[in-house]
Amino acid sequence: QVQLVESGGGLVQTGGSLRLSCAASGRYAMGWFRQAPGKEREFVAAISWGGGNRNYGDSVKGRFTISRDNAKNTVYLQMNSLKPEDTAVYYCAAKSSLVVTGYDYWGQGTQVTVSS
Repeated sequence: QVQLVESGGGLVQTGGSLRLSCAASGRYAMGWFRQAPGKEREFVAAISWGGGNRNYGDSVKGRFTISRDNAKNTVYLQMNSLKPEDTAVYYCAAKSSLVVTGYDYWGQGTQVTVSS
């Protein structure tokens, strides 16, 4: 069983930045998702185990960057130019490979709130 623990959420003003972290051991591709109240879960970003392949949701391209440090067993989501519509609970998730469609493991989530 893989345990995923997110951290780094909080309250930030529009235009600000936050960096989320997800601690995860094992050789997994990792993703970030978010869910706002009353909305469906949305894909944010994903990264392969080696870090060479990265994907982003359209709404965050150019503003968010996913990265990882396998020596620290940590995946990061750097979020810049934040907007109120970025407010959501952010979840990290793990799967065996980027080519696999479903994620096997999920964290508990961390709240990100962007004030206008």
